[in-house]
Amino acid sequence: MPADPDGMPTRRPLEGRGIVVTRPRAQAAGLAQRIEGAGGVVFRLPAIEIEDVPDLGPILTLIERLEDFDLAIFISPSAVAKAMNLIRLRRGERAWPERLQIAAIGRASRRALEQLGCSEVIAPTAQADSEALLALPALSAMSGRRVVIFRGDGGRELLGDTLRARGAEVSYAECYRRSRPRADCGPLLAAWARGAVHAVTVSSGEGLGNLYDMLGKLGQQWLRSTPLFVPHDRLLRNAAQLGIREIRVAGAADEDMVDALVAYFANAK
Repeated sequence: MPADPDGMPTRRPLEGRGIVVTRPRAQAAGLAQRIEGAGGVVFRLPAIEIEDVPDLGPILTLIERLEDFDLAIFISPSAVAKAMNLIRLRRGERAWPERLQIAAIGRASRRALEQLGCSEVIAPTAQADSEALLALPALSAMSGRRVVIFRGDGGRELLGDTLRARGAEVSYAECYRRSRPRADCGPLLAAWARGAVHAVTVSSGEGLGNLYDMLGKLGQQWLRSTPLFVPHDRLLRNAAQLGIREIRVAGAADEDMVDALVAYFANAK
């Protein structure tokens, strides 16, 4: 444990706090490590399972003609991981057309792209949603531009519909699908019963809905009375509809979430 100048151990800001992390398995490590680094105890319960799409034909067809597009948009870190892997496997040394611009929803997706060597990624710096990306000047004049959106199956149509309304030609490249995991919630419910769970973090509306269903009636009661940390205002409204009483908008990046947790518990009685 760190010590102050007098040699006395100092208490880390999340010491003794149990935090539920519901991100998909492949995306949970960064947030979990930051929480643990601040002294918190992490309960991992992935509320979304990221799976390969059963038919790769449509996305591979789009990957073969990346040169036809002016802008590629990545919806999530999962879209970055799945799509870029397929792009490199399919296209080899001609992986990314030089003139093809790249955009991402939020800092987490931008960081994932940068780690793969992509530069000059267009992304909002605050909110991590379609509305924030669409508000950027780079996406205002879209007449005649051809856009490919890498995403999971289904999802919101706001981004594509708005770009089409602005004059763009939009294609969707669905590179993964989401499902509700078959998880054992018993250990988490036991921790809740002994008062060891102090906050829950979620990253999407679908994840929140899955978590609510997975927990059952008793777990739902505990969820409603536990502080919930969400990445944006739209999810706040979803949580309120489930009866969750205390909801904090933290931001989508790992550091945003941990900063919000630290600030909350610093002021908690």
